[in-house]
Amino acid sequence: FQWSSPPEAIERFKSQEIWFPPPQFYEFCRLCNFSSLGELHKFSSARALEGCERWMPVMLNAADGFIQLLPGDELYPEDPDYTGEKKIIMSTDKKVEDLMKEGGIFHRIVIKNINNLAVYVNIQAKYKHINPLMMNCDNSDYNSRL
Repeated sequence: FQWSSPPEAIERFKSQEIWFPPPQFYEFCRLCNFSSLGELHKFSSARALEGCERWMPVMLNAADGFIQLLPGDELYPEDPDYTGEKKIIMSTDKKVEDLMKEGGIFHRIVIKNINNLAVYVNIQAKYKHINPLMMNCDNSDYNSRL
């Protein structure tokens, strides 16, 4: 075991020293908003009674990667398949870069491969939550549209 701050954990992920799945990457990016445990505690205490939103990512298979769509993203379905019973598979022949350039309302995790993730969010978080810092594990820059 090794203790790492959220930014350190992300750097270790980028250098492929460690691996964690996309939801944890997303949460580490959210934790990067706080410089100390005290700040995090103050924030969480202040918004504790605001409520939470339960949601699941919806996977979009692209020609050269995947995008986990989250609520609020312009491509997130109106009626997502939370249980997997409908066996809905979202896919496109477009490349991730094209989908990002065409889009404007983002709440997504772009997955180029197992060690190449990026978080893109430009929506207002609900319930006074805080959005993750937008982090990228490669040199792609889709922020120009934000």
